Amino acid sequence: MSRLSHSVEQVSKLLASADLSSGAAVGELLGHTYERRRLDLSDLSPAEQAALVAGRCENLQPTEEALAERVKAAARGGRGFVAKFGIDPTAAQVHIGHAVPMILLSRFQRMGHRVVFIVGDVTAKIGDPSGRSDERPPLTDADIAANLATYREQVSPFFDFSRAEFRHNGDWLRAVTLPRLIEVTSHVPLSMSLQREDFRARLEAGHGLSLAELLYSVAMALDSVEVNCDLEVGGVDQYLNMQMCRKVMEICGQEPELVATVPLIEGTDGTGAKMSKSRGNYVPLAAPAGEVFGKLMSVPDRLVVPYLRALSEWQDPELELVRKRLEGGSLRPVDLKRAMAGEVTAALHGVEAAMRARDDFAAHFSRSSYAEIGDIPVVEDASRPVAEVVKELGFASSNGEVRRLADQRGVRLVLEPADGGPQQQAVLGPDEVRELLSSLLATRFADGAGTPYLKVGRKLARVAR
Repeated sequence: MSRLSHSVEQVSKLLASADLSSGAAVGELLGHTYERRRLDLSDLSPAEQAALVAGRCENLQPTEEALAERVKAAARGGRGFVAKFGIDPTAAQVHIGHAVPMILLSRFQRMGHRVVFIVGDVTAKIGDPSGRSDERPPLTDADIAANLATYREQVSPFFDFSRAEFRHNGDWLRAVTLPRLIEVTSHVPLSMSLQREDFRARLEAGHGLSLAELLYSVAMALDSVEVNCDLEVGGVDQYLNMQMCRKVMEICGQEPELVATVPLIEGTDGTGAKMSKSRGNYVPLAAPAGEVFGKLMSVPDRLVVPYLRALSEWQDPELELVRKRLEGGSLRPVDLKRAMAGEVTAALHGVEAAMRARDDFAAHFSRSSYAEIGDIPVVEDASRPVAEVVKELGFASSNGEVRRLADQRGVRLVLEPADGGPQQQAVLGPDEVRELLSSLLATRFADGAGTPYLKVGRKLARVAR
């Protein structure tokens, strides 16, 4: 029995009957799964390694069997199997959506393979055009340097950088000469780029498409050539870029890399949109433990199992166990959600911090009165539109996000009566968030005396009177 199989057997026994409303049971569970994130997987056969990877992939090109054979061939050749992941520092924060392919890559490190984490300080100047309807605003060298300053620290929960490589692609891309670029691109058919649906849509709509954007995937491919990559991991939105990597490696006389793409996880707002900073529906890797836990507790119940599948080391038998318990009623969705929030928080901050965040969250939301909560922000000036107040509080990043939250009944006014009676609540619609907060309080709670609050999702602010 492999070390992983033994771990799955232990956790499955726990999940089969444990009361996940109990802090002791969840603490034991997180202890097991936290250790699994560091588990030595080198005792898995090449076929077992490939199966473990394939189980979390959207695409594995060409096949699971080809991955197993590539692992065997690298061992026979006396060289390390090379797995690569790249990210462009177009923003200062890395979020848990980026962590999905990183978790896959971390398994390769624990299998004993050579892992290369590449930060695209040169490709960031172009910006990945995948899925965009317009050109990305150019970043300066200073912008890029500021953004990537803490990248290694942010992703360190997933890698042992005493063994994994952390590299900047500027180290080799700045040395590429024009003759070399012409030599490579002369073998790349233009149709390979123009088959992209996003490029065609932009051209048909009359939007711009720069030559630099066409060259983005070629530059990314030269990263794969530099490290002689065996397997590249990335989001499913990177699939066509990775096809270019395969093509350019072939042009350069190397065996084309294998491609493993993972699903893009949905954002915490539950609207169906992917997690992204622009939408404000993300969880930063560098966020404090309490913030990570709280943000994850705000996700809809339907996302809990997909989040566990993408962001944890839980295996399919364990996920199936909790699905059956949910269906049978022996496990409450809220208890599984707390376990999921603890799982991700522990990955970033450790088990003790995760359990403290769980306890703090329970204490915060079990209070019978908001007046008992002393650490919430205060809105001093209510003579402004609700959307403006929400953005200033940091509860949303844009007017569009505020309207989306309101459309989901996530923006509310709450009045706690002075006499200690029950709270009064008023749900604000998408049009009402444009109105003045003071006017809405006056009309919704015209006859009520007490303390007003603005609640956005699970976030709360007191409104001064």
